Amino acid sequence: MKRTLVTTAFGMLAFALATTASADLKPEEQIQVRQAGYSFMSWNMGKIKANLEGDFSPDQVAKAANAIAGIANSGMGALFGPGTDKDIGVVKTRVKPELFQNGEDVGQLARDFMDAADHLAEVAAEGDQSEVQAAFGDLGNACKACHKKYRAD
Repeated sequence: MKRTLVTTAFGMLAFALATTASADLKPEEQIQVRQAGYSFMSWNMGKIKANLEGDFSPDQVAKAANAIAGIANSGMGALFGPGTDKDIGVVKTRVKPELFQNGEDVGQLARDFMDAADHLAEVAAEGDQSEVQAAFGDLGNACKACHKKYRAD
């Protein structure tokens, strides 16, 4: 419970900062920042996967899960501003224009992703490998649900 409160507080602070910061970012900078966030989450998912496939370190998994939850709850939606639906010079994006046309669906996918990230952080804090495995799978499915609809190959 305490970890959930900390994660929520971190997410709220990050959201406030992201919302404020994105107002000052050019579209190409928004693309770069959101890609950095997704790359950081991917790197931490790789750490969890390695732990699930090898020697399981509850401490490493919990830290990686908390990092993912922090980014997931950071308000990254603010980095999908006007003009970020297409490549800008050398800054490329794989987001499909449909993402910007289906706000309700995208919002639900984002909520599902945040819920899955929060759940992974909660079970990781308890250190049960089988519970982490299941929650990690749920998080992967939440990622894939959005990628399948709104991410170009």
